[in-house]
Amino acid sequence: MEEEAADRVAEGQLELDEEDSEPFEELEPEDKEDKLSDLGRGDEIGSTIPSELSFSGEPALSPALKRKKNDLLNLLAAETLDRARLLQMALSEGGLIDDEIRKKAWPLLLNIGDESTEKPPTQEEIEKHPEYRQVVMDVNRSLKRFPPGIPYEQRVALQDQLTRLILRVIMKYPHLCYYQGYHDVAVTFLLVVGEDKAFYILEKLSTEHLRVCMEPTMDTTSRLLNTIYPLISRKNPQLHEYLERSEAGTLFALPWFLTWFGHSLSKYSAVVRMYDFFLCSAPQMPLYVAATIVLYRTEEVLETPCQMDCMHGLLSQLPENLPFEKILKQAERLYLDFPPESIEKEVDERTKREFELRFNPPPKAKAVVKKKPPTKYLFGLRNILAVRRPTSYVQMFVATASVMFSLYMYMRTGAEQGQLPIAPS
Repeated sequence: MEEEAADRVAEGQLELDEEDSEPFEELEPEDKEDKLSDLGRGDEIGSTIPSELSFSGEPALSPALKRKKNDLLNLLAAETLDRARLLQMALSEGGLIDDEIRKKAWPLLLNIGDESTEKPPTQEEIEKHPEYRQVVMDVNRSLKRFPPGIPYEQRVALQDQLTRLILRVIMKYPHLCYYQGYHDVAVTFLLVVGEDKAFYILEKLSTEHLRVCMEPTMDTTSRLLNTIYPLISRKNPQLHEYLERSEAGTLFALPWFLTWFGHSLSKYSAVVRMYDFFLCSAPQMPLYVAATIVLYRTEEVLETPCQMDCMHGLLSQLPENLPFEKILKQAERLYLDFPPESIEKEVDERTKREFELRFNPPPKAKAVVKKKPPTKYLFGLRNILAVRRPTSYVQMFVATASVMFSLYMYMRTGAEQGQLPIAPS
């Protein structure tokens, strides 16, 4: 059973489209199917259930991908590695094909050698770390990211390895802060390359690609998420205006960015294909992929009620039938057309607006209702002594005089009729 589980991890492949690259306008969905001011340290991820990962059900390799696999194996077997060629093949259609190749190629893409001389911390040292309990809780919630059907002992061993892997990185770099969702990244590398190599990969990424996500606050992450809207505006102003009007914000893309989509995708083959791509790309590339996915779903978005809860609910759920190869090509083109520096001003302006709204929210408009001033009565004499509440000293004087005169006339009338002990003057 263990061998069967291992085979499932290695054999999952992404279903590919035979067409090459198409412009955004020709990409149409196959089927219609609180704000950043509250952004915490990934709590939004910890409070959601990760997609259950499927390790099987993928089609056989096409002849083109079989040839590519042979080329990759020959490339990795060469005495001198052509790293530029390896990087290009990881980015191109199909990525690195399978986990047999990824196990060798991922460390090489990051210039990580075979040496592993660093002594890991002891279990006692790990358990004393202040983040230990939180990491264990998150790892226990990540069971759906492990291959199904593996024996209990093997699953427990993987959980222990994952906990140790995460804490080993943040213990070595105390300035890096653990965030919920980091374990989704770590488990992918653990399953592909094993604990030892995964540490060196995770170490490299945590000090480079994921560094901004591991700052003490999520302010930089919040700012980077604002990259999505200027990109959408460049390609589809109507969609941009509709999303802005819905006040959807960018919170829907937070798990995508923090976990490289590892928390949100349901196919293991799609997750590792994304990782092939991101390992060879700039740190902001997940945001360009996020914008491309929203653009791809334009029709769905415009058919959704223009309300924050409806829009967030739609965008936060990734459809099963996304054409990832097309989306990755479009994202790469989007990055070349509009690199981060070209939209930096708009990102800063949007971030500034969010900051101002966060600390200086606009006053809520209150409905204007004209109310009749309340009436007070003296001794229940409703018809005679109805008195309006005074609003100034003059009105108070007039009201008092009126009351005294009315009381005098009432008592005088009663005395004349023999009902009150006051003689007429």
